[in-house]
Amino acid sequence: MTSDVVPGTGQLPPVAPQVVAAAVEGLTSRLRKKLDAAIEQYAAVPVAVDDEGIRISCGEDAVVTLSPGSSGAIVDDGQARCSCLLAPRCLHRAAVLSACPVADPEPIGAAESSGAGDDPDTVVGAASDGTATDPAAAPAAAQGTAGAGNAQTTIAGSSANQATGQDAPDVAQAIAGPAAGQVATAGKAAAAGPDVAQAPSAAQVAAAASLWRAAAAILSTGAPAAGAVPQAELLRAAHTARLAGLPKAEAAALRVVRGLRAARARHDGHRLADLVSALRELLLTAGRLAGADPDPALVGSVRRNYQPGGSLRVYGVFREPVISATGYGGVVTHLVTDDGRWFSVADVKPGGPARARGAATAPVSISPAMLNHAQLARAGLLITGATISPDGRLGAGGGVRATPVSGMSWTAGPMAALFARPLAEAVGPRLSGNAWSESDTEDKAREPVGCDLVIVGAAGDHVLARELLPAHDQPDVLGQQPVDDQLPSAGVAQADPQVPVRPVGPLIRLVPAAHHPDLAHVANLRRLASRPGLVVRVVGRVDPDRAATLRPLAVGPVPGAEATLRLPAEWQDRADLGYDRLQGSHLPPPEACLPGQMEAGTEVDPVASAPLWRVRRLVELAVSGGRRAVAESARNGDSHASLRRAGFRTAAELAATLTAEADRRTRDVFGRLADSGPDRYAWAWLAAATHLSATERAMIHSSWQADHLL
Repeated sequence: MTSDVVPGTGQLPPVAPQVVAAAVEGLTSRLRKKLDAAIEQYAAVPVAVDDEGIRISCGEDAVVTLSPGSSGAIVDDGQARCSCLLAPRCLHRAAVLSACPVADPEPIGAAESSGAGDDPDTVVGAASDGTATDPAAAPAAAQGTAGAGNAQTTIAGSSANQATGQDAPDVAQAIAGPAAGQVATAGKAAAAGPDVAQAPSAAQVAAAASLWRAAAAILSTGAPAAGAVPQAELLRAAHTARLAGLPKAEAAALRVVRGLRAARARHDGHRLADLVSALRELLLTAGRLAGADPDPALVGSVRRNYQPGGSLRVYGVFREPVISATGYGGVVTHLVTDDGRWFSVADVKPGGPARARGAATAPVSISPAMLNHAQLARAGLLITGATISPDGRLGAGGGVRATPVSGMSWTAGPMAALFARPLAEAVGPRLSGNAWSESDTEDKAREPVGCDLVIVGAAGDHVLARELLPAHDQPDVLGQQPVDDQLPSAGVAQADPQVPVRPVGPLIRLVPAAHHPDLAHVANLRRLASRPGLVVRVVGRVDPDRAATLRPLAVGPVPGAEATLRLPAEWQDRADLGYDRLQGSHLPPPEACLPGQMEAGTEVDPVASAPLWRVRRLVELAVSGGRRAVAESARNGDSHASLRRAGFRTAAELAATLTAEADRRTRDVFGRLADSGPDRYAWAWLAAATHLSATERAMIHSSWQADHLL
């Protein structure tokens, strides 16, 4: 028997939610009090990998053995064993399982996969980046409570009014009220679509109510107190929601558990805003479903249901590396058709960063194409018998046949049309997702946008740039007639270098698509920022959470420009920012650029500069510190007067309601203080968080519409 000892928890396999929940529920109350300390202790123990599986030594007479199945995850109670006398209801087994990453459940029913072991929270489909499940047919949500439509219209209109400093006083009445049904329907987004709503089953209502209770309890105590036991309760409720046919609520619950673990472990990649967003979506989804809301979007859809797609001719555009917090890694190659539709081919499996690096040149799963992902990103495929998931993933079934064809230049066909559209027009559909739903927001923001930019310089963690519009759209900066069509844009070789031609459009921020040190995103953006005046063609995604922000995924030279990239011939005029590393030789000489005409001016972030930061701080404090921290902030004299002066009166009212509810205490008939329960407080927090999200989304959308000169 061979055995390799590996330090740390990187080798621990993902575990299905119901397995973790069952292990924790089997502990006695005395052992549950020791669980968090045991998790921290066993997480630092080296693991041994041998023929029997993964072994973790928890003492002289206690060895936990994990035997993952073919999917690489622990999906059955029998796959986790402990050698101690108390097994399987022992602290060792429960602690080791709780230290493992949370696995995403396998799709219900057989479904074709483009890569075995794909992680649905990180494997991306048609123009997606990050956490997203694959949509497919799903049961419709329930018919809902009366008055939902009025409350829905109220908050949807309020977000736009708040972005401009106007008031909507009726919103405060709609979402600050104590009734759960009123608050739940207040966060509802407009236009659920043509789906026909059906009454929810008793199991769906009960599952949603269980999720609500578990999430509200976590919100009340805050992340520091949300240890393994509260997380297990939420995992059990998530599994119940899955069995009841509520995949959207289940996915939100799993994101909350992962966020709590990252927060408590102080992981470098943890963002409090992500945990707030996940908890907001979970509470709103569960609360509305428990109130029999009829919106079909609340139910969600199971992932990856492939359908026949006939014959397709697709062309590679770029590769995107994938590294998941749950231990998955790989690559997604994005493709486009002649009519501008986006598709993708994925190769994501357990393995983490090493898997993501190796998959960059791994063979494409669509046989018998005989191409690897690096080649496919610059070539094309003629596919017959194609199978396609609803989000654009190309399947690799036995009947699929693919033949390599020549690739498409970024200056021809649908790619040329991609760069011809101004960003102000292109970002609109990408920001049309429901502000209350993180998954819906990501779905809408998946499809890439293209633009020509001139680099201004670096500022903090991002790069500043300006959009280069077509010459006939650029007014002369001296206030004269528009520049003649024959005059190139800034940074483009021209006969008279003194002509003051400058780019038009809002100041755009470029942020890395991923910060992992094994990927090239950060280094490549630093290289671009080192050459102000450089003009570059960019394919990326809109960041729906930041004002006028793009996450670039690939770059190329601007045709006809002198101050642009000079890439190797084998790169075919494009560089995948996650894999290809730009060098100094790929940049033009400094004298070819025009940095003197590219001053950034004053960088203004409308979201960061607005007084809404006070509401954001309060909403985040509730998650990071719990109910008592929110109540204490009110006793310290925090005022919302600046919000009212700026016209955000509804936001001020909701923040005041939240602090008041956090400090509210009830008394029993003898005058003794009693626990008022987390429900009213959770609704108050949810109202403030949902209104804040909708208002910021309206402000972000308006940041792309600014049209001014440098």
